[in-house]
Amino acid sequence: MKLVLAITGASGIRLANKFIKYLPKDIELHVIVTKNSKIVKKLENRKKTFIYNNKDIGASISSGSFQIDKVAIIPCSMNTLGKIAHGISDNLVTRVASVALKEQRKLLIAPREMPLSPIALENMLKLSKLNVIIAPPIMGYYSNIKTLKDMEKFIIGKWYDSLSIDNNLYKRWK
Repeated sequence: MKLVLAITGASGIRLANKFIKYLPKDIELHVIVTKNSKIVKKLENRKKTFIYNNKDIGASISSGSFQIDKVAIIPCSMNTLGKIAHGISDNLVTRVASVALKEQRKLLIAPREMPLSPIALENMLKLSKLNVIIAPPIMGYYSNIKTLKDMEKFIIGKWYDSLSIDNNLYKRWK
């Protein structure tokens, strides 16, 4: 499986790092880094990982013929979400999302802002109607969560579930 992970916005980088940490090693990971280059250092020891600059709009992953399987934008800034909702492809993240929509690939967006403005809600509704998975990092308390690490594993496990990535990161409802 080829997975593109785009990391936008400053808040929520920790969840993107954990998303990568728990990701099965057999998944080919393509990471788009916007302003936050600290993530690159954490990826140096992971095989099957490719790093892209957000300004490289001509990168291989921006083409439908590259045939990525899934795209996750974690965290997703409201700026990026708005651009995707309105078809603006002015950087690699928005271009990859546009191609995922065009090719009908699975696209997960984890917006990280709150409270949500009416504009943000309209953009999320628009994308949801296009089968984009809107999955903000919302806490779940039914899974016997006791620590921040448990909460992070729950959120990441739910994202993996949405992307059809096998995991046992949280206690499931019985």
